[in-house]
Amino acid sequence: MIEITMPRLSDTMEEGTITVWHKKAGDTVAIGDILAEIETDKATMEYEAYEAGIIDEILIPEGGVAAIGTPIALLDTGNATAPVARAGVTTTGIPPATPAQVITAEHDEAVTVVSSVPFESEVEAERRIASPLVRKLARDHSLDLRQVRGSGPGGRIIRADLDHLLAAVEVEDSRGPAMPLASGPLLDTKRGSEGVPFTNVRRIIARRLGESARNIPHFYVTAVADAEALVQLRTDLNEQLVATGRPKVSLNDLLIRACALALREHPLVNASYVNDSSTTMLVHHRINVGIAVASHNGLVVPVIVDADQKTVSQLGTESKQLATLAGAKGLSLEQMSGGTFTISNLGMYGVEEFTAIINPPEGAILAVGATTREPVAAGDEIVLRYRLRYTLSADHRIIDGALAAQFLQTLTRLIESPLSLIA
Repeated sequence: MIEITMPRLSDTMEEGTITVWHKKAGDTVAIGDILAEIETDKATMEYEAYEAGIIDEILIPEGGVAAIGTPIALLDTGNATAPVARAGVTTTGIPPATPAQVITAEHDEAVTVVSSVPFESEVEAERRIASPLVRKLARDHSLDLRQVRGSGPGGRIIRADLDHLLAAVEVEDSRGPAMPLASGPLLDTKRGSEGVPFTNVRRIIARRLGESARNIPHFYVTAVADAEALVQLRTDLNEQLVATGRPKVSLNDLLIRACALALREHPLVNASYVNDSSTTMLVHHRINVGIAVASHNGLVVPVIVDADQKTVSQLGTESKQLATLAGAKGLSLEQMSGGTFTISNLGMYGVEEFTAIINPPEGAILAVGATTREPVAAGDEIVLRYRLRYTLSADHRIIDGALAAQFLQTLTRLIESPLSLIA
């Protein structure tokens, strides 16, 4: 019997959500079979079997969340004497266990503790009869599993067995201003509130952007450009593209090109802070522009690699493909990694200007507003011209105000003289 554990499917993944199980208890599994679909912080991916056998038990149900290395299922490989494999255990340097003891390694909140406990101890017995989800709920709500009689196979404690204890927690908490339910929604009758569960992607976004806002010293620089020539260039380009049967380009495609060229002129903006103890920062020689896409599955940032080396038409085609894949949850990890700079454009929603939170480990992000017609002075006359506002959020640990201003100055020049974007 071996444990199938939550795999690490991306370099930034800390936990995953089981969205679909393709196997159930009793099913035969061959090497290469798809066991489940797992939602990470970036995408939903298929998880293949690396061992053959029969599924003995599903430990994490569909919709359940588990940290990397947490057992999600048990697989009977036909070797009755084989010990249960434990995720994350490194046996190098650990002496063999004697019959009177076993060596276990537990990973909890990035702290690894190696302990020696008596064989068949109370701790091991509890671990053996309670699923990982049950143990997590017990820890979160200080529940004593010794008071619970398991209704699962072999007396295993399952989620439903905790209902009476969790209900008691709800009653206790109801004496306060709000009534939190153990693993369910927050209820507030006075406000008529209803808890809506986070997706795994949304929870990761919340955590990361919170860390970015707290830990990175952001500063913001805003500029405005006369976009009359840019809008006209786009109109002329699209007339020619349509006439030749090619797809149109958007203003955002032109802005991606402009940002890429501006980064080429100011490589120190295309950089990353390492850590407080590092004596260097990372300056990236490749310009990989991330595009913030708000899909119904959450915010994702697919990356256009070597954006400065691609034409506006190529950028338009690639950005549309990535946006389509984002909406269908079809982006691969490769398509969402390696970014060096991000553009977030809310202009299509009529937003004039805003500030964005830096997407670590990048050093800056550009927030782009709508292109609107505004009255401006042209000599002694007032005329209507297209204007565009954008704000650079920069990491002050590696980017100073003057450098940020110089970058925006170059970007403004490129927008106002856009022929250089297609030269």
